[in-house]
Amino acid sequence: MVFCDYTSVMARFACRVPCDPYPFHASSDNLAQTTRSQLFGHSLPPKLRKLGTRKIHTLSTLAVADVGGMGNVEIEAKVRPKFRWVEIGIDSMTEEQKLAIYQLPRKMTKRCKALMKQIICFSPQKGSLSDLLAAWVRIMKPRRADWLAVLKELRLMDHPLFIEVAELALLEESFETNVRDYTKMIHTYARQNRLGDAEDAFAAMNRRGMICDQVTLTAMIHMYSKAGKFKLAEETFLELKLISPSLDKRSYGSMIMAYIRAGMPDQGENLLREMEEHEIYAGREVYKALLRAYSMSGDFEGAQRVFNAIQFAGINPDAKFCALLVNAFVVAGQIEKAQAALENTIRAGVEPSDKCVALLLAALEKGNELNAALEFLLGLERDGVVIGKEASELLVWWFRRLGVVEEVAVVLREFATEKVACPGPRSK
Repeated sequence: MVFCDYTSVMARFACRVPCDPYPFHASSDNLAQTTRSQLFGHSLPPKLRKLGTRKIHTLSTLAVADVGGMGNVEIEAKVRPKFRWVEIGIDSMTEEQKLAIYQLPRKMTKRCKALMKQIICFSPQKGSLSDLLAAWVRIMKPRRADWLAVLKELRLMDHPLFIEVAELALLEESFETNVRDYTKMIHTYARQNRLGDAEDAFAAMNRRGMICDQVTLTAMIHMYSKAGKFKLAEETFLELKLISPSLDKRSYGSMIMAYIRAGMPDQGENLLREMEEHEIYAGREVYKALLRAYSMSGDFEGAQRVFNAIQFAGINPDAKFCALLVNAFVVAGQIEKAQAALENTIRAGVEPSDKCVALLLAALEKGNELNAALEFLLGLERDGVVIGKEASELLVWWFRRLGVVEEVAVVLREFATEKVACPGPRSK
């Protein structure tokens, strides 16, 4: 097993107050920046970061700066007063705040409700969010379960301070931070396309000496994949294979999706075969994405291979899978094979979608194969497939262009009459 590099972090990663020669003024912008500085160890400005000595304290009793070329000088910084926990009166709340507080879960503990009330009514003018949480920790002595309850409620509320509270929670001893907390933070950043913050969180986790496991690295692969950073995704996947030879379907699936997004479905298919050798099968969405990649490019052979693999994995193809296979044949100009694929779909008991039928009819219209289209329609009629809106509109437009609307109607009526008089065996 490979362990991540551990670097001791002064004062819980970094100081709570930026090491800045100018006074700190609380605001939403510099509060968020301060939080990230604490969490990821970038609290010093570039000029001070070059210095050889740094002394950082939680409440900033000392700072180090290069003053007038005299070298490193310790400057006494003003200690901020402790945050005063003041109970918020109902008269000072807005109607929206009152409603949010009223909707808090009844089973939530009093210490959690007290913090939720403060966060709901929080404004930068009242002070720093980090000081608010520090006061809560000092007064109420929360446990990890309390932190998790607060974070869960903020997430369900989609509260704008959720991420900042989560960042600050990682610094608190009472939160008992573990690897999975960082993994969740990385997922949160990835959903908001904050690639840099996610990478900083990963680096901070390493500095705290936490073990990089399969789940965390899979989250990084998924994030790089969605952000279009294929090389980083590939490098992370190779690192993952080194520390964990037996990967699960999530890890494989994330890399397959990275190959698909990078326009390399054949490499993704190779990983799919590697999974099958270990009797591991990808999720339904991964198969669908790979089939779609081949389908859109008209690689009908690749699409057929993936379609077969889907069935081998024990997944029953639905109408969407079948439509993608038919589309692969249509794009490649293999109309007869597309029609055969659709007929096989019907025989398997899967009713084709309206879009799938319209797709094949459009291909027949493009080749001006009216007789083949009529035969196809009659086959659908025999199998009890009802033509949908999209296919019907295409047919009307095509027949009207040819000026044969009435003639086609007569043929269909005659067929219907013959079917009632002499019903034949239904195809299976």
